[in-house]
Amino acid sequence: MPDLWLRERLGTVHEEGRFGEGGNHGKDLYDSLYEGRVCQDSHYIKLGKKVLAVDFDSQANLTTCFGVEDPAAVPVTIGHLMMAQIEDEELPAAEEYIMSRNGVDFIPSSMVLSVVDAKLRLEMGAEKMLSGILESLRDRYDAIIIDTAPTLGALNINALAAADEVIITVNPQLLAMMGLQDFLKTVKKIKSRINDKLDVAGILLTMCDARTNLCKVITEQVTDTFEGQIRIFDSKIPNTVKVGESVYYSEPLLEYAPECKACEAYENFAKELIVYEG
Repeated sequence: MPDLWLRERLGTVHEEGRFGEGGNHGKDLYDSLYEGRVCQDSHYIKLGKKVLAVDFDSQANLTTCFGVEDPAAVPVTIGHLMMAQIEDEELPAAEEYIMSRNGVDFIPSSMVLSVVDAKLRLEMGAEKMLSGILESLRDRYDAIIIDTAPTLGALNINALAAADEVIITVNPQLLAMMGLQDFLKTVKKIKSRINDKLDVAGILLTMCDARTNLCKVITEQVTDTFEGQIRIFDSKIPNTVKVGESVYYSEPLLEYAPECKACEAYENFAKELIVYEG
């Protein structure tokens, strides 16, 4: 069974986190738009892993980062698959909705997903819809990466219900720390009420500017607060303009600026994560 990782952005400043669904084979990861999500997916591929990324955000930022210029023109997206689940319709063949770029498979998104979000609030067993879609894909991949929106609504509850592990990515700012505490409470509730497999794999610090005192203070606060309780990954993703440029040009950071520090940091994190998973 593949592991499933999911992302969530934390706090008022829309920081990011990762949810994951751990299994014997595949793993789902989540990456932030501002920290080169496609770069991390690509690094996982570079290390010999077969990866599927799922854009679970109606804004379709991940889809755009994969080079899809008009997500609305894509005939089958994750929104269409979710609608089929809601209506108890048969899902299309995987070949009809899985796209690929440079070895990374992905399921695109579009604004259709915003309609799904509204419908889920009225559905029985709504939190299991995404699980039903991804279950048949688990054996195909080592990693399934879910990119979520920056709000904890019905869609993200679906992602948490499908996941085995959460990788929480935190920008070292005060509001992000406040959001982190709230998010951990939500994970605990999901684990006790919906998905008893769900665990926190660790905390990844992102958008770090080591030159600022605030970054140092918040980093120390995260360490002091969670050390011994939650793993804090050694890898730290630095803040760099190259990330924003790669997003603007809809290119993975690994292709746009493979020598930049953020790209190197993501590769180190991918290696660290593989060692962690054993």
